[in-house]
Formats: sequence, C-alpha cells, structure tokens
Amino acid sequence: MRAAVLHAVGDDKLEIRDDVTLTPVGPAEVRVRIRATGVCHSDLSAMTGVLPQPVPLIPGHEGAGEVVEVGDHVTSVSPGDHVVISWRPSCQECNLCLGGQPYLCMKYVIESFTKGNFRFGGDTTAFGMAGCGTWAEEIIVPWQGAIKIDPEVPWEAAALIGCGITTGVGAAINTARVRPGSTVAVIGCGGVGLSVIQGARVSGARTILAIDPLTSKHELAKKVGATHAITPDEVPGALNELTGGNGFDYGFEVVGKSATIQSAWQVTRAGGDVIVVGAGAMDDMVSISAFSLLFEGKNLLSSLYGEADVRHDFPYFADLYKAGKLDLESMISSRIKLTDLNDAVSALKSGEVLRQIVLMD
Repeated sequence: MRAAVLHAVGDDKLEIRDDVTLTPVGPAEVRVRIRATGVCHSDLSAMTGVLPQPVPLIPGHEGAGEVVEVGDHVTSVSPGDHVVISWRPSCQECNLCLGGQPYLCMKYVIESFTKGNFRFGGDTTAFGMAGCGTWAEEIIVPWQGAIKIDPEVPWEAAALIGCGITTGVGAAINTARVRPGSTVAVIGCGGVGLSVIQGARVSGARTILAIDPLTSKHELAKKVGATHAITPDEVPGALNELTGGNGFDYGFEVVGKSATIQSAWQVTRAGGDVIVVGAGAMDDMVSISAFSLLFEGKNLLSSLYGEADVRHDFPYFADLYKAGKLDLESMISSRIKLTDLNDAVSALKSGEVLRQIVLMD
C-alpha cells in the first residue's frame, strides 16, 4: 500500500512509498482502510520535533475509514463499519479511565513509541503518529481507537471529528462548559480555533471574539460563529468595547505558545476561565505571577483532546453536524490526494490554510 514516510525529525520532505505493509492484526486490534485524513498542525509539530515521535514515522492522526479486519477478541466493530480514528485510545481499565478522564490514559501512547505496525523496504519498521499513521492507505489500531459512526456522515466530516472538531468543540463544551449568555475570546483561528468558536456558539455564548493576526481568517471565523474578529493589536479596543474593560468570561488559547497563553490570561476577567488548547513545546515556559494566580481568581485549565470520551462524543458531534449545528464544510480548505502531502505540509507552514483533507483514491 501507499504511505507517506518521515525518515528523520526535521526533514522537509516526506517520501511517498508504495511498498508499505502492515503487521498481522492482533486479537484486540482493528485494521482500517483510511478513506479521509486531515492535515493538522500537530502533524507538522511531529515532523519538526515539537511533539516527540519515534522515526521512521508515518504522520497523520485525524482520520476516518472502513473496517477491513478485526481481531478475534473484538466485538465493538465489524468489517464494513464506518469508524473515526481516536488518536488517544483509552484502555478503559486504569484509574483515569474508570474515573472519567479517558483522554489522559497513557497506555497506548506509551506503546506507540515501541510498537510500529508498519513495514517498508522489506523489514524496516515504521511507527504511526500517536499510534495511528493515517497518512497511509490502511492502519492497525487498538479496538478502542476505532469508534463506529453513522455511515451517512461523509468521510471528510468524520475525519474532522477525529481531532479538530473534538479538540475544539470539546474544549468549549466539556472543559469550559461555556454558559449561555457568556462572553468568549478565542486566540488562534486555525481549524481547532474555529472549532472552539463553534462550540461556544452551540453553547449559547452571546459574544465570541476571534483573535488572529491573519485577517484572511476573520470572515470565516464570523461565518462559523464569531460575533467579532480582530488582530492582536486591536485587542485593547475590543476589550473595552465588548466587556467594558473587565475581560471575557472565557479566554481560549489555541496556538500553543507561552506568549498567547499569557495573552489569554490578560483578556480574561477576574474569576474567569483560561483554557489552554494549543499543543506547545516542552521548553516554552509560561510566566504568571503568584500574586495574579491567587488574587485574580482565574482558573487556568488545560483541555487535552477536548476532554472527550470519544465513545459518546464522536457520535454526538456527528449528530450535531447532521442537525446543521456544526459547519464542517466551511473548515475544509481543499481536498487533495496522498501524493499532494508535501505541498500540503508547505501550505500548512504558511498559516493561510485551514484543513486540507486527503481523500484516498
């Protein structure tokens, strides 16, 4: 089969190979033929080393496809089922899973650094990003990483639910629990930022301010739910106009930089919630004074994968999409082929594109 291979962290180019194979399906595993996969900023972060991954690596973690084969112990899905890939499968047995935080389960994250399901060039092992590797025509994942979804949902929409939608909408609905009539600021209007905006809209926020230096993203932010859109230098004026200078009830950071985390802190009112959604680097340290942490009464929250229980949330977000509550079509910049991935990565670096979706031939 074909797949895009990253040979070394920092490489500018992927090698598109056609001799990639898979290991045999284990008793608790599922083989999935990928039908659509997104080009997400986290893929770029894996290629550059911001998100550590083993190499050789097949990137891609936001995908959907059709079940081809299941292991002997798998009962959750069957061949022919349409599934969304979860890049953070939960073991459903540890204290975190049983305690209601399956998105923090580390079992398969750890396993993905030592277990590569791909082979190329005969017997060279390749790893899948986050244990997935959806930039390949087929993948093998634990059964917990293949979530059945309504076959009426288009492949492109299903793929977006696998990461960007769940991460962003989940941050608003699950982590922040945005209240009807509240005020929201969202810093960063990429695919996940737009998903946060949609989550805030679905939750009934009365004011949603989109903040992004690229004015080309502002109209789309408004189309999917922002009431206002500005560049960072316009923040002081918007803060006074929209909140009387008090700050927003919720400040979402969807960039993954210490500077924008501090900006989110600054635009959030006393007693409000600051939610970090962007995936940052391990050496990028955030500085907030101990005085502010106590006396401003703000809650600094992280939202990993939208704090989702994907067994419930993937089908739920699909239902919202079918009901016309989530606009996924507007978030797709282009539909491309697997062979276009190097161009897609270059376009992603420019910051101008949202979600490029690979449709497998």
